[in-house]
Amino acid sequence: MAMLSVLRKIVQEVSAAPDLETVLDLTVRRIQRAMHTQVCSIYLLDSVTQRYVLMATQGLNREAVGKASLSAAEGVVGLVGQRAEPLNLEDASVHPSYIYLQSTGEERFHAFLGVPIIHQGEVLGVLVVQQYERRRFDESEEAFLVTVSAQLAGVIAHAEATGSIQPVGNNANSKPVAQDRRFTGVAGAPGVAIGQVYVATLPADLEGVPDKPAKDIDAELDRFYAALDAVRREIRDVSRSLAQRLRSDEQALFDVYLRMLEDNALAGEVTERIRAGNWAQGALREVVEQHVREFSAVDDPYLRERVTDIRDLGRRVLSHLQEAFSGGEVEYPDNTILVADDLSPAMLGLVPEDKLVGLISVTGSGNSHAAILARSMGIPTAMGVVDLPFTRLDGREVILDGYSGRVYVNPSDDLKNAFDEILREEQMIAAGLETLRDLPAQTTDGYRMPLWVNTGLVSDVARSLERGAEGIGLYRTEIPFMTRDFFPSEQEQLQIYRAQLEAFAPRPVTMRTLDIGGDKALPYFPIDEENPFLGWRGIRVTLDHPEIFLVQVRAMLRAAQGYGNLRIMLPMVTSMHEIEAASAQIDRAVRELQEEGLDVERPPVGIMVEVPAAVYLTRRFARKVDFISVGSNDLTQYLLAVDRNNPRVADLYAPYHPAVLKVLHFVAQEARKERKPVSICGEMASDPGGALLLMAMGYDVLSMNSNNLPKVKSAIRGTSLAKANSLLQRVMRMDDAEAIHQYLRNSLKEMGLGNLTRPALPDRD
Repeated sequence: MAMLSVLRKIVQEVSAAPDLETVLDLTVRRIQRAMHTQVCSIYLLDSVTQRYVLMATQGLNREAVGKASLSAAEGVVGLVGQRAEPLNLEDASVHPSYIYLQSTGEERFHAFLGVPIIHQGEVLGVLVVQQYERRRFDESEEAFLVTVSAQLAGVIAHAEATGSIQPVGNNANSKPVAQDRRFTGVAGAPGVAIGQVYVATLPADLEGVPDKPAKDIDAELDRFYAALDAVRREIRDVSRSLAQRLRSDEQALFDVYLRMLEDNALAGEVTERIRAGNWAQGALREVVEQHVREFSAVDDPYLRERVTDIRDLGRRVLSHLQEAFSGGEVEYPDNTILVADDLSPAMLGLVPEDKLVGLISVTGSGNSHAAILARSMGIPTAMGVVDLPFTRLDGREVILDGYSGRVYVNPSDDLKNAFDEILREEQMIAAGLETLRDLPAQTTDGYRMPLWVNTGLVSDVARSLERGAEGIGLYRTEIPFMTRDFFPSEQEQLQIYRAQLEAFAPRPVTMRTLDIGGDKALPYFPIDEENPFLGWRGIRVTLDHPEIFLVQVRAMLRAAQGYGNLRIMLPMVTSMHEIEAASAQIDRAVRELQEEGLDVERPPVGIMVEVPAAVYLTRRFARKVDFISVGSNDLTQYLLAVDRNNPRVADLYAPYHPAVLKVLHFVAQEARKERKPVSICGEMASDPGGALLLMAMGYDVLSMNSNNLPKVKSAIRGTSLAKANSLLQRVMRMDDAEAIHQYLRNSLKEMGLGNLTRPALPDRD
């Protein structure tokens, strides 16, 4: 248990370190002390030279740091890296791989234990401990070092990445910033963008505050002092109001708070950093982080508790700074790339549409709700770029590759020219596809495939009609709920829904009832669960809250008056009981409105198949409802047990996984047995290759984001149903998701449809 607390303390302290040098130095010092060894060192692999460089040591000659190195195939250190497993030697000097590094002084040490530092499958370096005597380190020591290495790998990777970005206020003597520094996430929405970063932060989110150069230092100081005064007033007011209920020693805590804000404490340090060139919010974040690091490292429990106080004070001051700052008009660059720690749907509306060219989220995956909306809006997006030092990127030029999820910081002219060429190529392809708008999605052998769209934003309507959409297969009704501070009234909902129904009449509009939970939260209706994707979401919430469900259905029915093109769809259905309960509520809403004298009729009602339980009840469900629609995004997530918002497992989310394809084929066949129409509204339908497979499986309607509709139409018009059927037969015999995806891409190229797959991109390893 003692070792566990030591480990926790090391990781906590190192995680808060400001740069790579400090991270490595703290690591070797703390491990050497914890394990009582004479030496602890870290060798990091230089990706350019492919050499392990001594980057930090406690016990060897410090003059050798940054100079002593071994090739990836040399020495016992190289052996640890090659094998990617621990090496525990009684006497390293007699091992056949041993190479003596001059200037380190390591010849005095014999016992050697080296463990690899591995992050996301890649060896970053080697962590080594050494001792004078000849002995093997015991199992508990080896286990401890392996555990520390695993915990620190992410911290070191992040610190390494952060160190490549020059912070605000650096002097002219700072080392030059590396060009074309690449950070990798997962593809969120296709396309490329070259632009300037604007970092979006949540109110009072201290950790997410970016560094920005102070345009006017005196003005920044004035804002900071005003915020300090406001916080002091707040604390005094709270102290006075609680005076009767608190003992004198408890009351004294408020005096501690006030002292922390004095000039010789927190306030003085923030002032210094503002004078050094950082804006007030960034300077505050730096100082609070430094104090948190210092207090977290001490053994005194009382002082460690002060961490909470410092964070609280920091957030209080920040909220006043943000209040003052929000008064001014934000100037967004002409080519804004919006970056956020956790990109939410509400953030997409921050930047004017004509200026927003790209989106980057540090967390989340390519199938999070924000990414789906980005695809709907046609904005190139990268998600889950976990090592991106986003607080240092505000105002910097970056290149965003939404096809691969890569972000390039400080791009060179060569790289910019390469991506400029891709942008021009994309625009030419888009212009060519526009001519298809009024033509049907019909194969060369005469098979007609209806193409509908997924919508959620008001702007989606015009965009969808411009691209020739024949209906709406999924209208995400939760979007208007997510952009408000309270549940919209029946009248408000009616107006929102009517805009969709009226614009598309007489074409069908499929409205999904409120689908919250999982990765879709309402700020005024929080659902706090450990595992939200297996929790209270979709139909489960609305059946538990019939007052919300009834108001929504009434608004839909009233909005459809005179148009007759409404279809209602129920999400996250797993049982017959849910269908029956929801149908009873819809019948009740119809009766109520008819009794009120309104001319409404019961619309077609369908369900979404998006959990495995629904797959095997498809035929029974089809007897109870008017149509079946597959939500392939969630269905893929649940089939593969992959949280689509988790960047650690994002590469396991495979739409072309053989199991997913078998299930999609099965659902289409089951629905057809009951002669009920079956559609699909997941992102797979947006991919030209995927669309051909789904058409061959027998889906009656493909629904997709509007930006991909022209590409899918082009693919369908460029092939025959017979060819699509042979593609499907071949794919269903394959057993690897990536091989299937590659086969589809190659097949499109052979059909002369290669321009519908992603363009060739420069590979900068």
